[in-house]
Amino acid sequence: MAVYVRVLIPSKTAEASQTTQYTSTAVTTIIDKFTATNYSASAATLSINLVTSLDNAGNANLVIKTVSLQPGQTYLCPEVIGHVLMPGGFISTLAGTGTAINIRASGRTIS
Repeated sequence: MAVYVRVLIPSKTAEASQTTQYTSTAVTTIIDKFTATNYSASAATLSINLVTSLDNAGNANLVIKTVSLQPGQTYLCPEVIGHVLMPGGFISTLAGTGTAINIRASGRTIS
């Protein structure tokens, strides 16, 4: 068994449509850090799903629902820290606007 520290989602702007951000391909993944920063001048929302293999993002796997970030606020997303994605599982996000929130996630993969 090998454990690797990884950037799961490199810094990027979250899209305003449900988007797969990371897939745990042929490994088990542990999420250690997930940050979201609102760089806009208005409040903005973010939702995060942790989805099992062969499933779709939806209410059944919603971990954070429309958390509101104020202008300039960084949210550390404690709801997802420590969660495990089995092979084929993935992280999906949905931002209220596609021009407001930067996200980044780090963790460990086990193979």
